Amino acid sequence: MSASVSARCLAAAALAAAVVGTVALPASAADHPRQDRPKVEISAVQYDAPGRDDRSGRSLNKEWVELTNTTRHEINLHGWTLSDESGDTYTFRRYRLAPRATVRIHTGEGRDTRSDLFQDRRREVWGNRADTATLRNDRDRFVDEKSWGHDRHHGGDRQHGGDRH
Repeated sequence: MSASVSARCLAAAALAAAVVGTVALPASAADHPRQDRPKVEISAVQYDAPGRDDRSGRSLNKEWVELTNTTRHEINLHGWTLSDESGDTYTFRRYRLAPRATVRIHTGEGRDTRSDLFQDRRREVWGNRADTATLRNDRDRFVDEKSWGHDRHHGGDRQHGGDRH
């Protein structure tokens, strides 16, 4: 009888371990996608400034890209870049994006604040018909992109291409 009890105890222990392992697996699997989510994303783009594109400061500053920090931690953007398809690149200097905050990067000239940064350009950057804004970190690794106006036969409009590198 003792061998029978031992066998039952061993079988029960094995079953309990299997159940615990099965229950724990989805929790660890659920954590994985959160690690892949971008910490900073391109949340909006105003690529065609309202009104006439006359290269005035007012017109250039109505052309912008917004970045949002999706985490609960401040992110140092020093050395990160924001670029268009033509290679026009803005490099962030000494800027930290607060948790859950958004910053707007204007094309024209102005005084940088916590919520608005300026590229200090004297001409438009973002194509009105089609273009792609690409964000890369300080190691030149892809973070996010937003595209508009591309022919649907060649990939169509891409929004937040977080899985495309």
